[in-house]
Amino acid sequence: MTADADNPEFGPVVAPDPGMRAAAEARQLQLTKPPGSLGRLERIGNWIAACQGQCPPKLLERPRVVVFAGDHGIARHGVSAFPSEVTAQMVANFLAGGAAVNALARTAGATVRVVDIAVDADTDERVSDHKVRRSSGSIDREDALSEDEVRAAIAAGRAIADEEVDSGADILIAGEMGIGNTTPATVLIAALTDTEPVAAVGRGTGIDDAAWCRKTAAVRDALRRARPVLADPVALLRVAGGADFAAMAAFLAQAAVRRTPVVIDGVVVTAAALVAERLAPGAGDWWIASHRSPEPAHSLALKHLRLEPPLLEFEMRLGEGSGALTALPLVHAAVATLAEMATFGDAGVSGSSDT
Repeated sequence: MTADADNPEFGPVVAPDPGMRAAAEARQLQLTKPPGSLGRLERIGNWIAACQGQCPPKLLERPRVVVFAGDHGIARHGVSAFPSEVTAQMVANFLAGGAAVNALARTAGATVRVVDIAVDADTDERVSDHKVRRSSGSIDREDALSEDEVRAAIAAGRAIADEEVDSGADILIAGEMGIGNTTPATVLIAALTDTEPVAAVGRGTGIDDAAWCRKTAAVRDALRRARPVLADPVALLRVAGGADFAAMAAFLAQAAVRRTPVVIDGVVVTAAALVAERLAPGAGDWWIASHRSPEPAHSLALKHLRLEPPLLEFEMRLGEGSGALTALPLVHAAVATLAEMATFGDAGVSGSSDT
């Protein structure tokens, strides 16, 4: 499936197959266990069966993580505990296999792809094919992107989703890397959930009180600029998001258009998901939330998207896709139990509640 790069509109989202979900629910009752005894694992397995359109579902063979890297001009104004140079350094670390996302992916049976969307440095040619610009604008005082740039970023995210689905990915994870990116994430979430900055701003990478005050002021100023364009998701990404957010939102929207399930990561990816749901209404039916970040904006976004409760409550706040990868083995377990357990009839076990 090839998308029109000049058109930010997405195709219709078809919901996961309700017939296959019902078939999975019926199969759960025939498996050699008391009804409902695997708890939420059963519901996750049923969701995957609905996403795949078959019951029993296939085991997940090609989980794929795409880490979207991008810098933000707001990071120059004291809202982060780390300098922007760390973004490019971490991209190199991802490529070398030395980051948390790499270690967790190896454990969960996933592979990792890194894409430089807006890193404020020259990066390895292996990751820079979809680069839109160097850093996005400082959203408290200027637009993050131009009109051409936001369209290019959306086209990049949509193309990346198509590339991954076409190459066989059967479940996707969006990860991110960008110093300062929790600030635009908080702006997008506060804007779309109508929340005041003081109730949405968290500590990000571990900022002190003075930096928290600067970050809150930056979010307040960016919200003033964002509110006039709330009704237009593309304009919202242009004004108050950034190239990485636009690409992630398009990636998540296109994954749903392509009927591919996604495990949603932390606050940054969930902010992009809020916009993706507006780009492609119904996309959220194809997503499951992995964990809850300590960032207050994350809980706001999960509630708004009806993705609560997440699979894990581990107080994780790294990003990169780390929370989604930590939760991925639970999804594997849900699929395996639905697909591979014997039924009462197959095993010659009585299905009576007396046994």
